[in-house]
Amino acid sequence: MSRPLKIMLVAAEASGDALGAGLAKALKTRLGGDLTLVGIGGPRMAAEGIVSPFDIADLSIHGWLEGLKAYGLVKQRVKDTTELASRERPDAVVLIDSWGFTIRVAEALRPLMPDVPLIKYVGPQVWASRPGRAKTLAAAVDHLLALYAFDAPWFEREGLPTTVVGSQALHVDMSGADPAAFRAARGIAADAPLLLVLPGSRPSEIRLMTPVYAETVARLKASMPDLQVAVVVAGTVAASVRAQVADWPVRAHLVEEDDKYAAMKAATVALATSGTVSTELALAGAPMIIAYRFQPLSYAIMRPFFTGKYATLFNHAADEEIAPEYIQKDATPEKLVPAVTRLMANPAARADQSRRQTAALDLMGREGRDPSEIAAEAVLGVIADRSAA
Repeated sequence: MSRPLKIMLVAAEASGDALGAGLAKALKTRLGGDLTLVGIGGPRMAAEGIVSPFDIADLSIHGWLEGLKAYGLVKQRVKDTTELASRERPDAVVLIDSWGFTIRVAEALRPLMPDVPLIKYVGPQVWASRPGRAKTLAAAVDHLLALYAFDAPWFEREGLPTTVVGSQALHVDMSGADPAAFRAARGIAADAPLLLVLPGSRPSEIRLMTPVYAETVARLKASMPDLQVAVVVAGTVAASVRAQVADWPVRAHLVEEDDKYAAMKAATVALATSGTVSTELALAGAPMIIAYRFQPLSYAIMRPFFTGKYATLFNHAADEEIAPEYIQKDATPEKLVPAVTRLMANPAARADQSRRQTAALDLMGREGRDPSEIAAEAVLGVIADRSAA
């Protein structure tokens, strides 16, 4: 009797951990006992039986300067990951998101395991910056699982076979999210203005953005005394967010991960750090303001490589700034306060922005099969093709 198929999944931050857990679940549904899963991940992948040999929290790095500072740790974790692969001898390795870490793992694994297919799940956003990364990825892996149709041509031009699986964020089930219950449980009146702040999921985002949001919220509260504020606490940075929000001059309701969709539906306006969360907010119908800051030196180095017009995915898909973006020097209380105030004060503007956000999600492929199922099918197809060859 042949041994079960062994697949290694590698994720290095919270978003990748969620994708890895979904893929693991879909693979188990298809193969049952004929599957062994190993790899690197966080708590969600651990719940699917993938025990990581190290904590991935320290690998949630964004920006060139931050990457340089963490180079020693990243190098060691790449070594740890390749050693795990060498011990386990998987039939395929799926490298999820986290460009800086996973490309190093791919380049380390290729000479060690030349016959094992390497599959990248989520390519770098080459439409936004550094398009040369498409060629780098094509040389390092055998197949790409892309989230959006507009990703594929960039990589296929470099000869990398690509399957568009769709974004899991477009398929979030929010049917059980109850905004009225969310407000009632926290003593927030049904008609009270509620600002939902989403500071991010990376340590650097929390460090750079939370002070901006603290001052923004304080100024908004001074001009709108009845304003209620809630802050989403992402699992990987929960302790840091709680500690910083505790020092805010304004009382804020802390929102755990399992309540965040209800909070999104309950929000009058959201103030969010750029990332996947913008797609989830759009699904919930929440009009939003987007902000982001890099370390100044990182931004100075990276700025010449930015080629996209927008940071937010649905803005890119629609080719217009539906959700206002305030990046780097524009991400200040002086600019965020009037932007939030305008939306808070204008129900028609909120309804219009929400409608246009939803229309942009349709352009991104909101309808269709579950992305995890498509990804599992593609992974097994790559393995089958390699075995046949």
